[in-house]
Amino acid sequence: MNDLLKQRIIRLLDAATDERGYQILDFVEFLDSKYAERAQPDGLLSKVSATVENTMRAGKLPIQVITGTMGLMDSAAKVMKGLVAAGQAVVEEAVKAAESPPREEIEQKPKNLSS
Repeated sequence: MNDLLKQRIIRLLDAATDERGYQILDFVEFLDSKYAERAQPDGLLSKVSATVENTMRAGKLPIQVITGTMGLMDSAAKVMKGLVAAGQAVVEEAVKAAESPPREEIEQKPKNLSS
């Protein structure tokens, strides 16, 4: 899709209410299922979020409830990504420390204090 078309769609989406946004999402998902190859969500959290959202929409819950829940799940996903990044940094530092040659302790001889 060209950039001009993307920008035009984004402008229209930005002005839409949440309710209208879900109607647009339904239509886009319909078109996707009919004409395009399915693109699966990337990570586990994305898959869980999409499943929860679809279940809530199928249960015809109020838009405010769905929006609030998805906002909460998005925040949780951001926290989890931060924790993963912090964990990876710790592991990388531990690997670097394990790979570096051990430091030889410099023995300091006590100075003889002669009077």
